[in-house]
Amino acid sequence: MTPVSVPPAAAPLGTIVLLGGGYDDPTLALLAGLLPDCHAPIEILTTATAHAPATTHAGYARVLGSLGCPHVAHLQVDAAHPADAPATLARLKAAAVVFLTGGNQERLTECLAGTQFLEILRQRYQREAGFFLAGTSAGASALGGQMLVGGRGWRSLLGGGIEVVPGLGLLPELLIDQHFIERERYPRLMHAVLAHPHLLGLGLSEETGLLLRPGRPAEVFGTEVVVVVDARRVTATNVAALPKGQPLGARGLTVDLLVAGDTLSMSNYQ
Repeated sequence: MTPVSVPPAAAPLGTIVLLGGGYDDPTLALLAGLLPDCHAPIEILTTATAHAPATTHAGYARVLGSLGCPHVAHLQVDAAHPADAPATLARLKAAAVVFLTGGNQERLTECLAGTQFLEILRQRYQREAGFFLAGTSAGASALGGQMLVGGRGWRSLLGGGIEVVPGLGLLPELLIDQHFIERERYPRLMHAVLAHPHLLGLGLSEETGLLLRPGRPAEVFGTEVVVVVDARRVTATNVAALPKGQPLGARGLTVDLLVAGDTLSMSNYQ
């Protein structure tokens, strides 16, 4: 049988802004500065935010309004507001920016996985040069191919010490963790990447993130560090047969520390 040649997927035309959580006004200023038209519609998607989502939206609307972006709406998708409601899909199609707030990333996958909403979001990011998608904290983590939802401290390096579940898959080659330095999440990201070595691990500190624009390397912004964990050249590890409660071992794991202005080319990690 003749092998079938599959062409590489086209690079996305949209822009993604990822933030590790914390104080996000500077990120909103960065986002506003990137927009070709600040009067374009911005939708704040509060699905991950379980408590007082309207208050969360109001805070973003106030800051973005002060930056010259007056049209900031609250896009509600939750148990009471289905993702595929016609009015919701219409607003998604019209938005220039969709901003995913923080909270619980599992709420995002529960409400969006398998929906037309998610497919439209994916297609707009892939095909539209003027489309912007941003996420902070849980809103950033949910965009990866897989996401961490469990694992604390040094116990994350023991068998059974982490929990990884599928993400929304808009950035399918990444596994993104947040509040990374502040919550001491090195162990759990290392374990997760060793268990999923085809994924590149990104640990985003608070007030720090990554800007992904078409045709350019990803660029770090903010005040702290982005940690890049790469298991694709590991020469030995016991992760595949690790008994519960036993320590994880590996050789060849690489870790990079990137700060504001540093760039990250995904091709360097393939």
